[in-house]
Amino acid sequence: MLKITKDTTLGEILEKIPQAAPIIMKYFHGGCYQCPGMRMETLEMGAMLHGHDVKEIIAALEKVMQEGQET
Repeated sequence: MLKITKDTTLGEILEKIPQAAPIIMKYFHGGCYQCPGMRMETLEMGAMLHGHDVKEIIAALEKVMQEGQET
């Protein structure tokens, strides 16, 4: 299982946790899916650029991961 930190890239999250897509869309909108930088852009960088709290996003992603394990 992927350990999500502020240094995890958006591309890595989407690749390893497909069920995280709605969370990425909520905070970063659709542009991330077409952006070549998603393989290099960290969660912290994206949060800063979009005006969000990285800790809030990590908590939302961890919740999605936990829910995926319960099913």
